[in-house]
Amino acid sequence: MSDFIHLHNHTHFSLLDGACRVEDLVTAAKDNNMPAVALTDHGVMFGAFEFYNKALKHGVKPILGCEVYIVSQGSRRDKQQVQDPSNKRKVYHHLILLAKNEIGYRNLTKLVTKGYTEGFYYRPRIDTEILREHSEGLVATSACAGGVVSPYLIAGDYDKAKEVASLYKDIFGNDFYIEIQNHHLDVEEKVRALAPKLAKELGLRLVATNDCHYLKQEHAVPHNVLLHIRDTGKDDNPDITKLRYGTAEYYFRTEKEMKQLFKDFPEALESTIEIAEKCNLVMPKDIKMPTFPIPESAGVDTLDEYLDKLTYEGIEQRNLSLSSSDVKERTEFELNVIKKMGYSGYFLIVQDFIAEARKRGVRVGPGRGSAAGSLVAYALGITNVDPLKYNLLFERFLNPERVSMPDIDIDFSD
Repeated sequence: MSDFIHLHNHTHFSLLDGACRVEDLVTAAKDNNMPAVALTDHGVMFGAFEFYNKALKHGVKPILGCEVYIVSQGSRRDKQQVQDPSNKRKVYHHLILLAKNEIGYRNLTKLVTKGYTEGFYYRPRIDTEILREHSEGLVATSACAGGVVSPYLIAGDYDKAKEVASLYKDIFGNDFYIEIQNHHLDVEEKVRALAPKLAKELGLRLVATNDCHYLKQEHAVPHNVLLHIRDTGKDDNPDITKLRYGTAEYYFRTEKEMKQLFKDFPEALESTIEIAEKCNLVMPKDIKMPTFPIPESAGVDTLDEYLDKLTYEGIEQRNLSLSSSDVKERTEFELNVIKKMGYSGYFLIVQDFIAEARKRGVRVGPGRGSAAGSLVAYALGITNVDPLKYNLLFERFLNPERVSMPDIDIDFSD
């Protein structure tokens, strides 16, 4: 087994930044005899489930993480730019978070969500306030040259670097690591020169990473093309061979290459194994639907009762008669299957956001796919196709033998 594990990796889910597919990342780890590998896309966890399942399929331990954006100063709610140590206008630094267990995974998803719902300003940002609230079960590393500690070391402000590192040690304890990298960049050399001293003074450990954005070194130029997509219109003839990252070293290096690069930092290589051993997330296999809040005016106590109420009201609004045996039997049959399979909340949630869309004047499609075969969906306003009139089968959409969740395809206008 390899004595080094990649803990800082980006896939195509790091939109317009990562040029590596999830399965390719996993197979690269397997091919290099690495027992584990981490996924740390920028600000998102879009690839978490695909990565987790494919890693297990290939016999590689999945380490779920994220490279979050954390505000340099102030609160995540502040919507203004601040000055960073390198004299560039920035509103965030980077921080790597890795889930040790299910608690850590839940905390990580909460942090990522709050980054969008509360802290979005150019990027989905968090701050140390909510980081303290949701730090349990997480390993943190100080990330790249744009991370929480490195910019101060690069700027020569050692005291500030120590102050910031102390803050994160206070939050994470021994689960906070000082990250060092070597992509043959001058700024990283400054970090490597001072990081050992900083770690020793604070009782922290170094960890070596290679900020992987693509798999092979020869992918540097195609990756650079990807980076230029977001600048479309600024320059009609960009020099795509002039690498924006300044180096072609952001690839999935082998254990041998990493040991050669960090031969003076054996502890930093050992830390990758230490961190991987800390991370043992087992994702729950049961599906948990969000709880739909029942209005007090509904006069019912359970989701099943509320689904019944809205469905029968909808049947009347659709001018269908329950005195018709076809309508009555079909309605009762579908409701029984839906409730038996535990999907009452799912139907209530879908009808709620579709009703809200129509209320706001957003056009919604009449129904597509197997969901058009559901009379309950028609009664709830989810679809606008009468399945009885067109002899559509409910069983194509949902039946007790189906092991996967029902799939309601919905079209909204732009």
